[in-house]
Amino acid sequence: MGRVFSPCVSTQPTDSAVHVTIVLPCYNEQDHVLEEVERICKAMDNSGKSYELLAVDDCSTDATLARLEEAAPRFPNMRIIAFHHNSGSGTVRRIGTQQARGEIVVWTDADMTYPNERIPDLVEILDTDPTVDQVVGARKSEEGTHKLLRVPAKWFIRKIAERLTNTRIPDLNSGLRAFRRQVSLPYLRLLPPGFSCVTTITIAFLSNQHDVRYVPIDYYKRAGKSKFHFTKDAYRYILQVLRMVMYFNPLKVLMPPALWLLGIGLVKGVFDMIVHFGYFANNTVMIFITGMIIASLALLADLIVRSRNDT
Repeated sequence: MGRVFSPCVSTQPTDSAVHVTIVLPCYNEQDHVLEEVERICKAMDNSGKSYELLAVDDCSTDATLARLEEAAPRFPNMRIIAFHHNSGSGTVRRIGTQQARGEIVVWTDADMTYPNERIPDLVEILDTDPTVDQVVGARKSEEGTHKLLRVPAKWFIRKIAERLTNTRIPDLNSGLRAFRRQVSLPYLRLLPPGFSCVTTITIAFLSNQHDVRYVPIDYYKRAGKSKFHFTKDAYRYILQVLRMVMYFNPLKVLMPPALWLLGIGLVKGVFDMIVHFGYFANNTVMIFITGMIIASLALLADLIVRSRNDT
C-alpha cells in the first residue's frame, strides 16, 4: 500500500513527549473537515494536555487533502498523512494508531456526528483511573441513514456480543473512543479494513478482561454523504463479532450448539429405544455425531487459543 507522509507542521520537536494522539480519518469531507479540526484542536488546547491530531486522508476524490494542507500552518499540532489508495476506515485507524506518538489514542470521525469537544473528558477518565483501559462514547440516539433498519440490526448484533462476552455493552460500534495505545498494540493486526474495526477493538478489550468504561454522548446527523452500506456492513458486523469471540473464546460459540445437538440426540435415542427397541433412526445417529464433531472442534479450538502466546 502506497502512503505519502506530509511534512509535520509543528511547533514541538518531533521527539517531544505527546500525551494524546487523535486519529481522524478523512474521506471526502472537504465541506466540514476544517470545522472539525478546529473544534478538536480548540478543545484539546483548552484542556492543557499535550496532543497531536493525526489527520489521515484516505485518498479522497474531492479537495479534502488540499484544504488540510492549506490549513496546516493554523494548526501546529496537526500531522497529515495521505494515502495513495482508498483503504477503509479500519486501515486508517490501524496505521494511525501505529504511527501515534501519544500514550493515549483517540478515534473519532470527521463527519460532524460526534461531540469531539468532549474528547478531553474521555482522556481525563484514563488519566485519573489507571484501571480503565478504554473509554467509549455511548451514543444516546441513532441518527444515521437507514435508521429504521439500522436500529434493530445494531440491537441484535449488540445482544449477540453481550451474550458472547458476558458484558453489558451500551454501544458496540461507537466511532468515538479513547484507549491506552500500549494495551491496543497486540490487537491492531486483528482490525478489519472497514467500519467493523470499532466493534473489533471493543470485543478484543472485553474478551481479554480489559476494563471498558462507557460515557453517554449526543450523536448528530452526519454532514455529507454516508459511506455505510446497510446490507453489506451489517453482515460484516455480525461476522466480525463471531470471528472475534471465536478468536478469544471459541467455546462460547461452538459448545452451546454442540451440547444442544448431543442432548437432542440422547433424547431421540431414548425415544427410539422405547418405540423401536434395539434400533436407532439414521437422523438420531447423525444428530449425535454432529454434536460430537462440533464439541471436538470447540475443545481443539480452545486448546489452540490457550497455547497462543500473542493475545
